[in-house]
Amino acid sequence: MSKRTRRQFLEDSMFATAAAVAASSGGSLLAAEEEKQSSSPNERLNVAVVGVRGRGNTHIGAFAGRKDTEITYIVDPDQEVGASRVKEVEKKQGRAPKFVEDMRAAFDDPSVDIVSIATPNHWHALAAIWAIQAGKDVYVEKPVSHNVSEGRRIVEAARKYNKICQCGTQSRSNQGMIDAMEFVHQGGVGEVTVARGLCYKPRGSIGARGVYPVPANINYGVWLGPAPFAPVTRKQFHYDWHWQWPYGNGDLGNQGIHQMDLARWGLGEKGLSERVFSYGGRFGYDDAGDSANTQVVVHDYGTKSLVFEVRGLKTSDYKGAKIGVMFEGEDGYVVMSSYDAGAAFDKDGKMIKSFKGGGDHFGNFLSGVRSRNIADLNGEIEEGHFSSALCHMGNISYRLGEPVKTAELVNKAASWKTSDNALDTLERTVAHLKDNGIDIDETDFTIGPQLEFDTKAENFPGNEAANAQLTREYRAPFVVPAADKV
Repeated sequence: MSKRTRRQFLEDSMFATAAAVAASSGGSLLAAEEEKQSSSPNERLNVAVVGVRGRGNTHIGAFAGRKDTEITYIVDPDQEVGASRVKEVEKKQGRAPKFVEDMRAAFDDPSVDIVSIATPNHWHALAAIWAIQAGKDVYVEKPVSHNVSEGRRIVEAARKYNKICQCGTQSRSNQGMIDAMEFVHQGGVGEVTVARGLCYKPRGSIGARGVYPVPANINYGVWLGPAPFAPVTRKQFHYDWHWQWPYGNGDLGNQGIHQMDLARWGLGEKGLSERVFSYGGRFGYDDAGDSANTQVVVHDYGTKSLVFEVRGLKTSDYKGAKIGVMFEGEDGYVVMSSYDAGAAFDKDGKMIKSFKGGGDHFGNFLSGVRSRNIADLNGEIEEGHFSSALCHMGNISYRLGEPVKTAELVNKAASWKTSDNALDTLERTVAHLKDNGIDIDETDFTIGPQLEFDTKAENFPGNEAANAQLTREYRAPFVVPAADKV
């Protein structure tokens, strides 16, 4: 039986079985699939892992140690890292995968079933779309996109080609988080009007902006992909791209996307917000970074607000959390201070319930691959698109901002449309900067406009400057397809 014929047979038979079992088991199918790993070579899924230096190593661990998956390709523009990962994978699964620098070589192989993507942000969407077009199911890291348009294009591709696509927002598979969200949605702290995401994660300077050599082991043209061809302007080639706009999205789209996703989930909002504004700055040092290291983003959902706070300088926690989310209700609040644990409190601060429990997001993805039912996915691509887009929308407001002094910013806070106490959030942000020795009277904030957003068309009506940042100019042939062209 050929590879494609074998896989289609598995998909058809498993879809029918999964649908019947799910209907009678109330969701127990997921747990059963995650525990059961067939060792039959006819059921083994072949995986290509794309981007393996950092987070991609976790992807390797998720697939190389299973009986029902085998990593057959390691893809990375870094020759040294790629060669090292090949050896590591061979030790784990007994067979060495192929190493290629260009992902298209792996996508062209019909034996590959799954593509798992952990590249820099600017590659996420195009890699996912190319893989889907080549007939693969996809696990793609957060944020799923580098801009708003890219995320919608992945969704279009997944729907057009009937492929399973999971976003790497792994907290959605953690039982502690699932229980907390159910508690919030059932009114455990009354009606919730504010969800708050926190990314209090100190980041130091990335060094002076300059022109630095590309490491000899890097295929730079492949690394750049969709981004413009330009010299390296940061001292550390790897990771520090997060803080430069051509490649990353700041901490809002790095660590923060996890908490943005959870905040939207807890707020009960299925899509994007009607309005957004942002303020902040890159305080404390002058370096090669572009993005804010201190930023507040407020999404207005009408009667509800999603408030996000980024702090890249040294800071204390807020209500027990630094990297976490909280939901402010009429009868109390919930604080999730990690990916899988937290607690609910009454209005007096007395704990009334705790939550804790992990999960297996990769296993959940594989369950969806076998069932062919996107409803089985905890982090389906459209959810990933919405949460990623919320980060991008905040950055668009920030990047369209103008410099103002603190006093003017305080005056403007009174006019902001939000269910959150905007002045309190601003005052805490200002106090945080003071604690880090920032002269807030002489230091400018960047304050962005409050942007109106069409949640169906996914654009800013009549705002050419904002709409221009919904996408980017692509470097051929690394072009993300336009709408309806996937």
